Amino acid sequence: MKIFISFLFLISLQSCMSQENKKTTSENTFKVTKTNDEWKRELSPKAYYVLRESGTERAFSSPLNNNKEEGIYACAACKTPLYKSENKFDSGTGWPSFDRVIAGNVAFSKGGNGYMGIEEHCATCGGHLGHVFDDGPKNTTGKRHCINGVALEFIPKS
Repeated sequence: MKIFISFLFLISLQSCMSQENKKTTSENTFKVTKTNDEWKRELSPKAYYVLRESGTERAFSSPLNNNKEEGIYACAACKTPLYKSENKFDSGTGWPSFDRVIAGNVAFSKGGNGYMGIEEHCATCGGHLGHVFDDGPKNTTGKRHCINGVALEFIPKS
């Protein structure tokens, strides 16, 4: 009987932990929340697809992939600074890639399957940015934050 009760407790605990993980990216946890209609009015169809529907833009389609200017890459939806140009590198994948984020401004969640890595979201509005992988530059963080260019707005250094 004790084993059965322990088993039920573990199942219950696992369910609670699973629910807790889901909360990390729910709209209720973000400072900026808008309805789907509001986002559709403010974002281009491509940006809405990526930021609000967790889509992916075509590789090599973003002009930000080859951008070498100094500045900040911010969320295209809410303008939160996400990445610094000094942390951008050419990964050869066709998407803007960074070896680190601006601390506190990016949230993470598990993607649909392990193949796609960990999903990245703007910590302010919850917009889907891309994924993080462990195949980045070994001489820095070892991380590759593979980001959809349409999810970003580049702000040049002034």
